[in-house]
Amino acid sequence: MKDKVEQVLSKIRPALQRDGGDVDLVEVTADGIVKVRLTGACHGCPMAAITLKQGIERVMMQEIPSVKEVVSV
Repeated sequence: MKDKVEQVLSKIRPALQRDGGDVDLVEVTADGIVKVRLTGACHGCPMAAITLKQGIERVMMQEIPSVKEVVSV
């Protein structure tokens, strides 16, 4: 599943990079939790939680039904 998660993140990355940020995959757990690290302008941004849940998590769950949640570490 890690390869599929990386593929989805590669689709999301350009939008984050346009705003000076990025996302790194940290871990995919056996129970479907995807752990990511927001970097660049996204790290510490007041909108980071919205980007994570309404952006990254929404797309990830649409593309990979076995993903239960995306969390920032």
